[in-house]
Amino acid sequence: MSQYFKIGKLAASHGLKGDLVLQHSLGKKTSLKGLETIFLEENKEGFLPYFIQTAKIKSEDEVYIKLEGIDSKETARPLTPKEVWIREADFKKFAASSSPISLLGYTIINEEEPIGEVIEVIEQPHQLLCTIIYKGKEALIPIHAEVLDKLDKQHKKIYVSLPDGLLEIYQ
Repeated sequence: MSQYFKIGKLAASHGLKGDLVLQHSLGKKTSLKGLETIFLEENKEGFLPYFIQTAKIKSEDEVYIKLEGIDSKETARPLTPKEVWIREADFKKFAASSSPISLLGYTIINEEEPIGEVIEVIEQPHQLLCTIIYKGKEALIPIHAEVLDKLDKQHKKIYVSLPDGLLEIYQ
């Protein structure tokens, strides 16, 4: 099974013909040209595919998107504010390498010990929060200048020195 990456959410419907506004965190202006399918999470175990008919740039981090079978404001409204996911291969194609979302799939290493793979990136004003699964539980790891030791893009590793006690709250 291919891996999926969350790129944003369907923020609103637009117009009367079922167009939607996709807010994304891909780190660059894009029309998503060539992307055929997005996935919306229906429950924790599964995604439903939606096929893209058209997509048009709205702003740096928003795209107007028209999905197959969604042809009115009424059919578009239940899809907001659902999170949008795309396949790993598409993610690599559309995400800017300098954007925070490009850290998805990286392994966080705290003092030479791997603690988990980044499954979500939450951007905040002065730091990033990376969600990992640590000892079976979701854990939020802050990434900012004081804890970041090294970023190894070639091997997809983030080296950090976390404050004492941070990981203990997730045990």
